[in-house]
Amino acid sequence: MNTSGTRDNLFREIDKRRRDIKTYLRRARPRRTRLTITSVVGSAVVAALTAGPGFGQEGFTAAVARLFSLPDPSVVWQVICVLAALLSVASAVATGLANSNNVAAQITAAEACNIELEGLQTALRFGHLPLEDAVRMYQEYISKAAFID
Repeated sequence: MNTSGTRDNLFREIDKRRRDIKTYLRRARPRRTRLTITSVVGSAVVAALTAGPGFGQEGFTAAVARLFSLPDPSVVWQVICVLAALLSVASAVATGLANSNNVAAQITAAEACNIELEGLQTALRFGHLPLEDAVRMYQEYISKAAFID
């Protein structure tokens, strides 16, 4: 058995898997950030939209109606309610998408797998690990990130 050739093949396989993980992380991290920002900002804007009429009541709506030259203060309530509803739905959808796909846990698993594979590559490079152990460890590590193509 050509141990050196097999070791090189395993090293290349690990390298390919690490590239796949890095590609996944380049897509998943910004997506997670966008979902989080959408959820947090949307919820904050909804709170701000509803605070004005809640605290200022008719004086607030009349002032906003005058500011935008609206004929009727009730239009202010209608616009605020529609905007609040739309932003609430967007925030709920963003939160649901982040939680349903378990994005944060998958990113953490991918990062951990990448670090383990990097350590395995280092051990292989310097020959401090029997090939059979390296193959077993490789299989164990990649199973943690099986969701990555």
